[in-house]
Amino acid sequence: MSARSPEPLSLPLENSYARLPESFYARVSPTAVPEPRLVRLNRPLAVELGLDPSDLESEEGIEILAGNRVPEGAEPLAMAYAGHQFGHFVPSLGDGRAVLLGEVVDERGIRRDIHLKGAGRTPFSRMGDGRAGLGPVLREYVVSEAMAGLGIPTTRALAMLTTGETIHREQGPEPGAVLARVAVSHVRVGTFEYFARRGAADSVRQLADYVIDRLYPDARPPQARSPEAQSAALPYRRLLDDVIARQADLVARWLLVGFIHGVMNTDNTSIAGETIDYGPCAFMDAYHPDQVYSSIDHRGRYAYGQQPRIAHWNLVRFAETLLPLLAPDEAEAIESAKEALAAFPRLFEASYDSGLGRKLGLAGAEEADLLLARDLLERMAEHEADFTLVFRRLADEAEPRSSTATDRRPSDDLPDVPFLQTEAFTTWAASWRDRLAVQGRDPGLRRAEMRRASPAYIPRNHRVQQAIEAATEGRFGPMEELLEVVTRPYDDHPEHVELARPPAPHEVVQRTFCGT
Repeated sequence: MSARSPEPLSLPLENSYARLPESFYARVSPTAVPEPRLVRLNRPLAVELGLDPSDLESEEGIEILAGNRVPEGAEPLAMAYAGHQFGHFVPSLGDGRAVLLGEVVDERGIRRDIHLKGAGRTPFSRMGDGRAGLGPVLREYVVSEAMAGLGIPTTRALAMLTTGETIHREQGPEPGAVLARVAVSHVRVGTFEYFARRGAADSVRQLADYVIDRLYPDARPPQARSPEAQSAALPYRRLLDDVIARQADLVARWLLVGFIHGVMNTDNTSIAGETIDYGPCAFMDAYHPDQVYSSIDHRGRYAYGQQPRIAHWNLVRFAETLLPLLAPDEAEAIESAKEALAAFPRLFEASYDSGLGRKLGLAGAEEADLLLARDLLERMAEHEADFTLVFRRLADEAEPRSSTATDRRPSDDLPDVPFLQTEAFTTWAASWRDRLAVQGRDPGLRRAEMRRASPAYIPRNHRVQQAIEAATEGRFGPMEELLEVVTRPYDDHPEHVELARPPAPHEVVQRTFCGT
C-alpha cells in the first residue's frame, strides 16, 4: 500500500476578491519550485496575523510559502490591472509573477492579503518568467520591514524563501526566491484604470463598492444620518477624498525619512495608502531634491523632490476613473473631482510641514519655522550633507556644548557629520536656537520628540547591496544585522553603529534595479 501524502496545513484563509466577477482576475495556482528553503520567517508578523509560526516553519508550511502546495481555504488568483508607467498608459499589466493566496483576519480584526511574489507564470506574465531573484526579494524584505519600523504604512514581508533555481536578469544570474507579502489590499489605481479604460462602468462601480466595504466603510454613512446621505454619489466622493488624504500623508512621510520609491507608476499606487512594490527604491544618503537611484528613471520623473507632484498626478488618474460615479452630469462630476484633488497640496503640506517641525524641535508650523527648515535643506543640498544623520544629531545640537563639556550625548556614538562643522550650519543653527529659545519648551521633552521623528538607522543602499552579495553566497548574517537595527530605527544600537555610517566613496550605490 502506498503511503498517504500528508494532509494540507489548515490556514484560516478566505478570498473576498474571488467573489468579484472573473474579469477582475485569473484563477491560477503558484508554480512549484524544486528545492524550497525557508531563509527567514517574520515570526512577530505571523503572530499578528493569527498564524502559528511553528506551522509555517514546518515542512507543510514551507511548501505553502514557496507555492508548492495550495492550503485549504485558498483560492489563488492573479489580479488584473492596468497602469500609467512613466506617464504612458499600458492597458493590461496584472500580476505577472505573483499570486494572491487569500486573506486572513488579523488580531485587530483587519483583513489582510497574503501574496506570493515570484510564484511563477500567470496569464499576465507576457514575456516574463514569473520568477523573482534573491536580490530583489531580500531588498523588499529589508526595506518594507524598515518602513514598518519607521511607522510608515507599508506592505509587510512574512517570509523569504530560496527556490533552488537560477534566475537570469540584467545584472546576471542569481538564486531564485519567493517573497510572501502581506498587504491590507493589493488594489491599485491601475486596477480602476483597467476597467475605466475599457468603458466597463459597472465593473468600476463594483470595484469601488468592494474597496469601500473593505477599506473605507465610513465612506458609506447610514442612510438615516442625513438627507445628504441619500445621494448615490456621496460614498464615491468620500472614497476619493479618503484615498487622496492617505496618499498625501504617505508621500509626506516618505520625504521626511529620505525615501525614494523609484517607480511611482499608477499600478504601484495602493488604494489602501500603503507603500507597495519595492523595486528600485532607496533611501538617500547625501541630501538633494533631485536625487534619483532607479536605473529605469532616466529623466528623473520619480526623483525625491518630484514625489508629491507625481502622487497628485496619479490621483488625477484615479479621479478620472470615478467620474461616472461622482455625478450623473459629466461637468458636475469633473467639478467634484477637481474640488477633491485641490485638497491634495494642502493635505500634503500640512503633514510634511508638521513632520519637519518635529524633526527641528519646533512645536508649531509657523511661516518663520518653515523658512528656517527650507533654509537648512538648501544648505544641506549645497554641502551634500547626510540626510539621516543631520536630523538625528539635531536633537543634541539644539543645546550648544560648552568648551569644557565632558558629558556624552546619545548621538556621540554616531558617525561624524562634517556639515555640522561648517559655517553654513553654524550660521543657520544660531537662528534655529534663537527660535527654540522663544518657544521655551522643556529641552528633555523636545529632545525625545526629535529623536522619535528622526531615525538613526535606515537601510542604506550600500548595506543592502552588501547583504545581497553575501546572501547570494549563502551568508545571511549581514541581512540579519541590518534587520536588527532598521526594524527599531529610532533606538540607539551602539553595538551596530557602523551600520549608521554613510558610504565611503567606493561604496556609493548609484543605481538600484527593479529585478523584473
